[in-house]
Amino acid sequence: MLHYAGLKRIQDALLRGRTIAGLQQLRAALNEAIPRRTLTDTLLLATWNIREFDSGKYGYRTDEAYYYIAEILSRFDLIALQELREGLYPIQRLQKILGQWWDFIVTDVTLGRSGNSERMAFLYDRRKVSFTGLAAELVLPKDQGAEAEPVQLARSPYVAGFHAGWAYFSLVTTHIYYGTGVAADPRRLAEITQLARTIARHAGKFSGAPQYAPGEAAVDSDLILLGDFNIFNRQDVTMQAIQDAGFKVPEALQTVPGSNVAKNKHYDQIAYFKRLARLVPTGRAGVFDFFDHVYRLDAEAEYAAERATKPGRSFGDWRTYRMSDHLPMWVEFGIDDSQGYLERLK
Repeated sequence: MLHYAGLKRIQDALLRGRTIAGLQQLRAALNEAIPRRTLTDTLLLATWNIREFDSGKYGYRTDEAYYYIAEILSRFDLIALQELREGLYPIQRLQKILGQWWDFIVTDVTLGRSGNSERMAFLYDRRKVSFTGLAAELVLPKDQGAEAEPVQLARSPYVAGFHAGWAYFSLVTTHIYYGTGVAADPRRLAEITQLARTIARHAGKFSGAPQYAPGEAAVDSDLILLGDFNIFNRQDVTMQAIQDAGFKVPEALQTVPGSNVAKNKHYDQIAYFKRLARLVPTGRAGVFDFFDHVYRLDAEAEYAAERATKPGRSFGDWRTYRMSDHLPMWVEFGIDDSQGYLERLK
């Protein structure tokens, strides 16, 4: 449950009423679309690119937007976030609304024009998920062979290890360069290809699972690649590059709509490496379209005053700077291996 008490500090009665009504609509829709979180049985993993969070490009987000975003995030146990901007206030504000049991780890700012001054982060509920201590920004090695790999991507991928239930797993989140509006932009394809190959080649080094004695193997750990790949279609060569490196998209995610607002582009992906050791797909996954419930197109007139401070965008575009131009993508895994462990003890 969110810290809704902060809503009382919204002085504008109309704004407060609209925000409360929006939260009620969101809650009802989320209850229908996303499974209930459990204490020990399942893990709800999500990825979400929150557009320019929060650059203030078309006005800084209001309390209304923060509460809507927090309500959505609260339905998951662990979320990979992309496109955070320089200031940490936005994610700190979300943490305050979500509650003191939520925590985050975040990269530094990616410098350079193509990096867009962005950060990436993992936001997680400590009551369910533990951070193992493994966290690093990934720099791709320089290959002196025939296939020269880039020293660095436009935005450094972020690796972190976690533990939930019986499962240890490492996540690699990324925001791949977009470039031109074609399915196989050369730089985008190169980034995806080399990132996937590098992770596959060094998969054993990304485990944050415990190793109980020198020389012994670490506890089995899963490896998941997720984030904004700017993939247009699941049949494109950009998607094929991930699969060729050994990554597999859970079956339940292979038929969900696109993760852009129009739901016709498959920008965001979640894929595991080769096989899963402890995480068990439950068959439930999806994307959540928040614009069916808040900042609806038929509510344009209600936001006229707020939009007037930064004119020049259509309402349909402006609202993506309140929420996002990406929809959150999620997948559910089982994390209780008690029965399997007892069987193995036989």
